[in-house]
Amino acid sequence: MTPETVIDVMRRALEMGMMTAGPTILFALVAGVAVSIFQATTQVNDFNLVFVPKILAVLLALVLFGSWMLQMYVDYTREMFLNLPTLVG
Repeated sequence: MTPETVIDVMRRALEMGMMTAGPTILFALVAGVAVSIFQATTQVNDFNLVFVPKILAVLLALVLFGSWMLQMYVDYTREMFLNLPTLVG
């Protein structure tokens, strides 16, 4: 396996990880900003108020994008297994 092949496989793995983690991170970010604005406006500083909306947002993102994420991972894994003889030899 050449260094270029290793770099390409690692690059594709990192891209896959970022693409599938993106929606959940984005939903958590939006929920965190919304809670921060709410806390700054009302001056309510409850510790649970920070985490519960983020957890709900991440669960919502997983419900909405979970099947797409799973399909992306399955396609990537299938492609890696099919390319395994080419990568090793």
